[in-house]
Amino acid sequence: MLLSTIHNPELKTQNLIMDLTLIGIIGIAFLLVALFFLAMPVGFAMAVVGFCGFWYVISLKAAITMVGSEIWSTFSSYGLTVIPLFIFLGYLAFNSGIAERLYNAAYKWFGHWPGGLAIATIGADELFAAICGSNTATAATMGTVALPQMSKYNYDTRLSSGTIVTGGTLGTLMPPSVVLIIIGLQTEQSIIKLFLGGVLPALLLGCLFVLTIFLICRLNPELGPAGPKASWKERIKSLAGVIEAVVIFTIVIGGLYAGLFTPTEAGAVGVFFTLVLALATRSLSWKGFVHSIVETVKISSMVFFLITGAIIFGRFLAITRLPFAVAEFAASLPVSPYIILTFVLLIYLIGGCFIDSLGFLVLTIPIFFPLGVKLGFDPVWYSILLTMVTTMGAITPPVGVNIYVVKALAPEIDLSIIYKSASIFLLPCILCIILLIIFPEIVTLLPGWVNG
Repeated sequence: MLLSTIHNPELKTQNLIMDLTLIGIIGIAFLLVALFFLAMPVGFAMAVVGFCGFWYVISLKAAITMVGSEIWSTFSSYGLTVIPLFIFLGYLAFNSGIAERLYNAAYKWFGHWPGGLAIATIGADELFAAICGSNTATAATMGTVALPQMSKYNYDTRLSSGTIVTGGTLGTLMPPSVVLIIIGLQTEQSIIKLFLGGVLPALLLGCLFVLTIFLICRLNPELGPAGPKASWKERIKSLAGVIEAVVIFTIVIGGLYAGLFTPTEAGAVGVFFTLVLALATRSLSWKGFVHSIVETVKISSMVFFLITGAIIFGRFLAITRLPFAVAEFAASLPVSPYIILTFVLLIYLIGGCFIDSLGFLVLTIPIFFPLGVKLGFDPVWYSILLTMVTTMGAITPPVGVNIYVVKALAPEIDLSIIYKSASIFLLPCILCIILLIIFPEIVTLLPGWVNG
């Protein structure tokens, strides 16, 4: 057997590939140990395992060179400036009171319905997500504005907390989503197409949330009592608060679609116009401006570190050929690609329960994105599906970040109540994913216009 291996170069190549693949699997096992048992941050764990794995397979010198070049290329990349710009845009919108005015407008129009305040919260979430791009920022913003109002009108805490937790997830789908930007950078896709691909699914998910609230309150009106009915004059006057968000969204996404500027330039234009609006209305204080900068630096640093760790780990996986082996193995299975897709989505759903959803996404993209491409799925459609199911991790225990955002805003609400209330809204999320699979045109329609 040994002689046949020595004199058979093809067999030697196969054995080498198998050995490298095994090393990749061992690397993932070490990564999971670092995450779950050593409680290392996701970005740091990916960087350490990726560096050590690269060192083992190639050499220490190559690993040091690779890490140095990746860190430099990541933090000096012009394309990555789009992330802090859109995060800054979201915080400026929050601190200048745009979110509060959006909620007030939605409240005037829908507050008199059973569950109307919760429906108004979803509507305001949708609009604020269109200029924010972060699920936690959307949840924190709307929680600050809407929770006191729902408490004032005797809303059941199960409905109020569940609405805030799940409404924030719209920030990961509706452009300018930071998650979609990261996916675009990792997979070298058009960020414009990803943005356009997220619009209709975000609107669909928002409608399903509204339908869920309506049905719940129809069955049990005590959960969300109707609020006072506003006059038509008050409703029309409240639309002034919506115009700001619509103008910013139209300038940013419209300019991108028209090709007037790049995603990075779109972020800068969005920040500029938000500042102009805030100064014109005198709604942004100096304290709010400084707070926006500080929070932008914090979150951007976290995201950059995640991306750096993911790139280093991805380089290690690439030399082990594990992603390609997984893709080739899955493509050779005598089953429908949609069965494999179902297993991938389940992995994301379960993984998002135990690892920060954004961290889990950047960790797994090097493995599962090549698999989706190999199976023949449209890259934009596949990316939106992964974003959808990863987003669900933000509202599932034990590490659902939106759950803890609401808990921090309303410490009097028991954590178990928030868990239970959020679980109800998982049903519309799952239904939305099923609809996107059955009708992929919901995602691909708008990006298809770019080619035209």
